[in-house]
Amino acid sequence: MDFFNTPVHTWFALNKRDLPWRNTTDPYKIWLSEVILQQTRIDQGLSYYYHFVDEFPTVTDLANAPEDKILKCWQGLGYYSRARNLHATAKLISEKYKGVFPSEYKDILALKGIGEYTAAAIASISFGLEYPTIDGNVFRVLSRFFGIDDPIDSKEGKKSFSVLAKELIKGTDPAMHNQAVMEFGALQCKPKNPDCSICPINSRCFALANNKITDLPVKQNKAKQRDRYFTYIVFEDRSCIYLRKRQGNDIWKNLYELPFVERPGKTEPYDIVDSIDFKKNISSNALASVNTVSDWKIHILSHQRIHFRFIEVKMTNDFKLADNIIKVNKEDIFNFAVPRLLETFLEEHLKNV
Repeated sequence: MDFFNTPVHTWFALNKRDLPWRNTTDPYKIWLSEVILQQTRIDQGLSYYYHFVDEFPTVTDLANAPEDKILKCWQGLGYYSRARNLHATAKLISEKYKGVFPSEYKDILALKGIGEYTAAAIASISFGLEYPTIDGNVFRVLSRFFGIDDPIDSKEGKKSFSVLAKELIKGTDPAMHNQAVMEFGALQCKPKNPDCSICPINSRCFALANNKITDLPVKQNKAKQRDRYFTYIVFEDRSCIYLRKRQGNDIWKNLYELPFVERPGKTEPYDIVDSIDFKKNISSNALASVNTVSDWKIHILSHQRIHFRFIEVKMTNDFKLADNIIKVNKEDIFNFAVPRLLETFLEEHLKNV
């Protein structure tokens, strides 16, 4: 496999980016970087990585931190289950392994929230074990160069790429090899419009020779998105605003939010305030009048499109909000971890506070 490895390794030595997790073999920091960078661009993920390392220098520090603080540090990255899994796994490492990250691949893989890719990254970079990392960049490079048209999201496809990747990593420096192939996919063999004229392996690339650059890799199942419609209710007085902590196993679990009413589609504001779901937020028979209504906007998640708007309401008569709603001083609002779409609203809404 030298005809592939040698030029890619050489390219990596000349072109690799200077990233902080490439200057350490600390498994905690490798793990942290991999979790942050899942579904996140490096330019965005860098600031989060530095912030986490500053706030939680060791896995034990992360284990001992309150969940609310971790979620606040994670705010804006999305996929909040990853932050909760980080916390749970840090606690396990702190308790079961006395704060020392396990060094065997099977033990790493058994940790909550760590799949084959992340386990391979930690095992190879931190402990020099020959486990290949196969992410979207690696799928793309291997499928194009070797002409593999098995769908990357099929059982057969995953097996084909795994067998090939294991052959390629044999006898190499596993840490360098894995990072080289991933970096090659990120910078050289890009998803769209790669510059094949300067590619060091273009002379043997199947996709280039057969005009299949845009056809590979093959993916059979495209994630379906569903539409949801949230009307957020702004209860506030002169100095405070009201939040509640999100419960259950839906999106944004354990983050704070404005009370809201979900409907199957776009609904008139007065239908919202007259609804049973709205009245669950108040523990009296007080009536509500609508002060202002924002335009509908859309927030895109991997499998959902959240259509959302905000309505400010004024309550008539004496009223009391439900027990799960807390009163927060506007000056303290940004100490609470909230979904990104609410962070943007609150920044604008409270900018003059």
